[in-house]
Amino acid sequence: MHIGTHLIIELYGCNEAILRNVELIKEILINSAKLGGATILSDYFHKFGFEGGVTGVICIAESHISIHTWPEYEYAALDIFTCSPKMDPTFIQDKIVEAIKPKDVKTKRINRGSIKSSRTRLDLEIAN
Repeated sequence: MHIGTHLIIELYGCNEAILRNVELIKEILINSAKLGGATILSDYFHKFGFEGGVTGVICIAESHISIHTWPEYEYAALDIFTCSPKMDPTFIQDKIVEAIKPKDVKTKRINRGSIKSSRTRLDLEIAN
């Protein structure tokens, strides 16, 4: 059993114009998060100069979604981390990929916080 799922996603061969467009990147990530059932707490997006990339983070009650883009390399690094069994991070990934349209996607899935299934939340609260 594990506490959360973390997807580390490499997006290659992306359209440079998309990777430079802070408003579009923000819209893509927020819409994908909402469609995926995330509870958005806050967000922050920053554009680096006229030709630069975008850094964005969405804080969600279930953890976070972040992106960092390098238009000059047609590359974006995307993270989706959730600790909610009701959220499907792969669905959110698919929505983002569908909108950004990279030529190649590499995903690493990490199960975070492996715990013994015999310990319940009540056991953890009593121990603290």
